[in-house]
Amino acid sequence: MYYFDNAATTVQKPPAVAEAVYEVLHSGLYGNPSRGAHGYSLRAYELVLEAKEQVKSLFSAGQDYEVAFTHNSTTALNLVLKGLVRPGDHVLTTMWEHNAVLRPLYQLEKEGATVDFIGSDARTGQLRYEELEQKLRLETKLVVCNHASNVTGNVLDISRIRAFCKAHGLFLVIDASQSAGVVPIDVSDGTITAICFTGHKSLYGPGGTGGVCIRRDAPVRPVLTGGDGVHAFDHDQPGGVPAILEAGTANVAGIAGLSAGVSYIREHWQELQRKQAVLSDYFLQGLQQIPDLVLYGDVSGPRVPVFAVNFPGAESTVVSDILWETYGIATRPGFHCAPLLHESLGIKEQGAVRFSLSSFTTRDDLDAALVALKKISALQG
Repeated sequence: MYYFDNAATTVQKPPAVAEAVYEVLHSGLYGNPSRGAHGYSLRAYELVLEAKEQVKSLFSAGQDYEVAFTHNSTTALNLVLKGLVRPGDHVLTTMWEHNAVLRPLYQLEKEGATVDFIGSDARTGQLRYEELEQKLRLETKLVVCNHASNVTGNVLDISRIRAFCKAHGLFLVIDASQSAGVVPIDVSDGTITAICFTGHKSLYGPGGTGGVCIRRDAPVRPVLTGGDGVHAFDHDQPGGVPAILEAGTANVAGIAGLSAGVSYIREHWQELQRKQAVLSDYFLQGLQQIPDLVLYGDVSGPRVPVFAVNFPGAESTVVSDILWETYGIATRPGFHCAPLLHESLGIKEQGAVRFSLSSFTTRDDLDAALVALKKISALQG
């Protein structure tokens, strides 16, 4: 079998990830962090702090930033967007966005905020950056954008977005679900307010892990409230980042696994970058040689190893089923929770077949996928 659904979740992890989770669950030595002064609690607290430092180092975050762990990037985005945006505020976002951004924004619109979308090219999917200035308003407060598209694999020109937000004093929230662990991300200049990440994709962590690296001075209000283990008599959730984002008990075992995944990436960063670039280029060249295959996105610009393809007139679900049932190749068909980009690309009805690689993908995997696509292309003809 061949796995090409890493943009949804990575199934192949470094061995250290499972070992870290097992250690927490098997040892009987890790209690509830911030819920006691005994060794069990303190040991868990230290593990969580170390994991936060790993994430901060990955993003080159200095003392102006804190990390809060959540279940995934969806939770992190909800906490940040709903914590920052108020009725009357205006938000700028893009046609690239995943529903993890879109649906919180639609909810905020119902509560009195307004949202404008930066359009994208119908052929390449590339953003029309000039629309940022065109759609700016006096009440614009925040820009939220997908760093790397989970459909086309194209990477946002984050320097341009940063400069725009800095020039106009706007909050900038980045969805790094597809880019964290693949593309270098440096928040050290302070222009990014929050970067939301998930653990189970390119950070090689367990499912149900993720979080946000956020500026200490971000004026977020609490979205989830509950126990914090310290201020038991307060009616309100304790303020300040990261505590205001961390109601309830932390997933210590999951965080241990995520920390091991991030540590692996930091230790092997250059090697992983080279390997994924080589695999991505090889696969891209192979796809471009298959008759009648349509490849979406800008193939010339920076990208993560995500590729969306179609055969004209063929439903993406049918092609994906053939790939699995006949060739044992796991892909993701449909709309990838990014409806606006599919609409912009003209595949609102057809969807697309997505191949997504990881550093554990092999050349043999790619060759198997390319052979299968060539055979399907021959049947189409």
